[in-house]
Amino acid sequence: MKQRLGVLAMLLGVAATAMAQTPRAQQSADRAPVISGRGSDRVTREVRHELVMLPYYGVFDNLAYKVDGSTVTLMGQVTRPTLKSDAERVVKGIEGVERVVNNIEVLPLSPNDDRLRLAIYRAIYGDTTLNRYGLQAVPPIHIIVKNGHVSLEGVVANQADKNIANIKASGVPGVFGVTNNLRVEV
Repeated sequence: MKQRLGVLAMLLGVAATAMAQTPRAQQSADRAPVISGRGSDRVTREVRHELVMLPYYGVFDNLAYKVDGSTVTLMGQVTRPTLKSDAERVVKGIEGVERVVNNIEVLPLSPNDDRLRLAIYRAIYGDTTLNRYGLQAVPPIHIIVKNGHVSLEGVVANQADKNIANIKASGVPGVFGVTNNLRVEV
């Protein structure tokens, strides 16, 4: 068994070395980056990465974005004003982004909304069918509460999970209505 693991580790090391030596496209430092095709994909990946890595981004926030050439439009809802400014700051730092339009909404402070957020979180992620989604660093079902109205954002594996999340959120006392914007993976 130890020999097999040693051989596997050696093969992985050889593969990593070969990948590191693969030639990459070089970009001249004196030319502005061209945002089209592959460049746009790179900017999109980097924007997503930077937003997901924000330290206070969590299950009660929803960050979305649109990349149009060298302009990035940020959208969504956050519970902390600092998260809105942090998102704009990190996206501005991405190479190839010249302009950031920050349309992120800061949700109003409300003890009742905070109570609903926790109750809905427990209802959704406490369900045996949906608790596997809670194991990720940033769970894929985002719970947005604004003045008692709930919006579920994110991605689930199938239609049944989407329906269960909707039923669980709707069953929490004090919820005025639920908008289920969960997308099903294909």
